[in-house]
Amino acid sequence: MSIGEVLALLQGEFPDVSISKIRFLEGEGLIEPERSPSGYRKFTYADVERLRYILSEQRDRYLPLRVIKDRLEAADREERPVARPRALPGEPAPEVRLSREELLAAAELDEETLAELEDYGLLSAVARHYDAEALAVARSVGALAAFGLHARHLRAVRAAAEREAGLVEQAVAPLLRRRAPGAIDRADETAREISGLLLDLHASLLRSGVRDALGR
Repeated sequence: MSIGEVLALLQGEFPDVSISKIRFLEGEGLIEPERSPSGYRKFTYADVERLRYILSEQRDRYLPLRVIKDRLEAADREERPVARPRALPGEPAPEVRLSREELLAAAELDEETLAELEDYGLLSAVARHYDAEALAVARSVGALAAFGLHARHLRAVRAAAEREAGLVEQAVAPLLRRRAPGAIDRADETAREISGLLLDLHASLLRSGVRDALGR
């Protein structure tokens, strides 16, 4: 298949994929399509499935490319096909788009708690619906409430997250200013990787702080 045919196969499931994205993944060594004598890329169905795996892991698990590449290389060494992270291969991941009532039911929250979350800026609706991140926040806050921690106690967490997002934005700003092909994809991947590293650092510092607080 040509790169255009591959794009047509993938865009139904991954609307944001582009030819530049596929070329970027090739440049990073995650896919290696064959070349015709005239230099055109030639993709097989195995290449398409490999691309589906990469795009799924990025979209559904927010994994950085370096982690995905390590997993692909491990699969290659064992000469086994990559497994897509879904129970039903080929079925698109459903978009999370919940009404207010659906969010309350899914997160097992009451209306007062949800209103408090919105008042403190911990989550918000987009076009009167809530996405996967809003659901994750609602569920986490609901679980923390069992320990006496409520939305008003979590403003410091929100403030820390906003500061960390600012660090990521600062780091990728030079990449976004470039006009070279693949600059946006490279900025997106860099943002994912920095975010993962910040999460690891945050978790380590939190564990250390709790240990010190307990005198252990």
